[in-house]
Amino acid sequence: MKYTLVIKQGQDGFLIGQLKELPAVFSQGLTISELKENIADVLELYLEDMREKYVPQGVMLQVHEPYQWQPYIRSSSCRYRH
Repeated sequence: MKYTLVIKQGQDGFLIGQLKELPAVFSQGLTISELKENIADVLELYLEDMREKYVPQGVMLQVHEPYQWQPYIRSSSCRYRH
């Protein structure tokens, strides 16, 4: 699944990032690279929390174990000044 990372300039040189598709996933970093790493960590925690809270409706036919994946994060708008 692809996510759109919206990046804004914060205070004290920090960049603030938030996933457009999942507004609850947000973080900060001093560089775009650091911000992307932090967002990936927050996304992993968010999805883990959602899996723990998930209660299926109806009859479950099959359960698959989670697999390791690397989130794809695309930066949509970044106005970063050096």
